[in-house]
Amino acid sequence: MGTGLVATLFVIGIVLLILEIFVPGGILGLIGIITLSIAIMQSVDSFALGLFLIFLLLLSFAGLFALSFRLPQTRFIWDRFSLKTCQTQEEGYTAPLRSYEIFLGKHGIALCQLRPAGTADFSGERLDVVTEGVFVTTGSRVKVIAVEGTRVVVRQI
Repeated sequence: MGTGLVATLFVIGIVLLILEIFVPGGILGLIGIITLSIAIMQSVDSFALGLFLIFLLLLSFAGLFALSFRLPQTRFIWDRFSLKTCQTQEEGYTAPLRSYEIFLGKHGIALCQLRPAGTADFSGERLDVVTEGVFVTTGSRVKVIAVEGTRVVVRQI
């Protein structure tokens, strides 16, 4: 390959890596690294030296990325990617405090069609439930087979 083409591949690789910062997803960065690797392999005499230089390139990128979290000059960039607001109870945000584990193994009645989510009654307690994926008709008897946080999984009996 000619020197101009190698230089062009190198510049394209750098530009793609810079674009990866603004257009996340990994594709541009991956293509950029591949383009840089091709440029490096075409500019050296031996395969081993090319692999060594590609390894150094990847190590340099990893080091710069890790260092960018520590340097005060670059902190403002990473701060733009994180949420600054705090969801407080005074503003109306609440986490469910109730433990649904007590319903494990209990029997109830589907108050609506569960396809696969809906509402069921367990001795006067109405719960939002989900089935294992099957549809359950209104009035069918159900049993709680799993509780995963606030997700209550039922099975028709």
